Amino acid sequence: MTQALHSYDPKRLSTYLEEHVAGFAGLAEIAKFSDGQSNPTYKLTDTAGRHFVLRAKPPGTLLKSAHAVDREFRVMTALAQSPVPVPQMLHLSDEDSPMGAQFLVMEHLEGRVFWDPALPEQSPKFRQDAYHALVRTLAALHDVDPQAVGLADFGKPGNYFSRQVSRWTGQYRACETQARPDMDWAIDWLDRNMVQDDGQATIVHGDYRLDNVMFDSQTADMIAVLDWELSTLGHPFADLAYQCMGLRLPPNAMIKGLKGIDRKAQSLPQEAEYVAQYCALRGIKPPENWAFYMVFSFFRLAAILEGVLQRAQSGNASNPRDVGMMSGTIETLAEAAKHTAQGRQS
Repeated sequence: MTQALHSYDPKRLSTYLEEHVAGFAGLAEIAKFSDGQSNPTYKLTDTAGRHFVLRAKPPGTLLKSAHAVDREFRVMTALAQSPVPVPQMLHLSDEDSPMGAQFLVMEHLEGRVFWDPALPEQSPKFRQDAYHALVRTLAALHDVDPQAVGLADFGKPGNYFSRQVSRWTGQYRACETQARPDMDWAIDWLDRNMVQDDGQATIVHGDYRLDNVMFDSQTADMIAVLDWELSTLGHPFADLAYQCMGLRLPPNAMIKGLKGIDRKAQSLPQEAEYVAQYCALRGIKPPENWAFYMVFSFFRLAAILEGVLQRAQSGNASNPRDVGMMSGTIETLAEAAKHTAQGRQS
């Protein structure tokens, strides 16, 4: 499968960056990061040896509202003075850019991103501290006042879950690659069991998990939350359930989880304790309708991956390395949604 790449003139890109990014001294090297399935991300090195990060929409035809680097730029700019660690935003291009797509440029941070949530090569204390940092930062994000940081209009009013189920059902149907009965079942269940709007509305990340944050190169201190393209104003329990979803996914899946691991012995979080810690940090009551939030999370991720699979089959995925496993992962997520709704573990 051929990986879709941006087509650009390095000289034109270099001139553009010199004109629009403060301190950029001319493009010496551009290298694409291999990880990630969504917006292609590049490491830039200028002629002075300084590093920057460029994150662009993929080339080709895209689903409406997908790959929103402009939303990423806006939310990270807004959070710059908040307790949530984010890279410094340096520039947002127009759609008509030297890359042939809209992109943002941000500072390059030196740190570590962990792709295995079990953190097998880290100490028990590091694992405990890292997950504490995850839940503390999530709670801090949800405590940010959107109006105070200029994001009062960052999402639509009304029932967040109703909008999201409608949106992702539409996205899923638009790029459906094959019949998936468990996915159809989950969509119907979510419609029939829709939770009422309780008025909670915070900034939500939309893809909050271990491999979308960066830690200090030596410690378990979190230095950045990354990959904000799905961020909006919404219900905080969507982020919390999405984080907890990883506790229920198998460790050998395309998106690794912690299911079946003796988490207590490995100093990894138990779901109930993780939720309780989050609620204590925010001073709120434990969530009701927890099964709904979990079913929604499985369904939503499956719908997202269906879009990635469809793009990959069209030769337009940012990282096609794992698409062979993707259809099976979508089936696993849809089955997990159904089993969770039925009150049993997958």
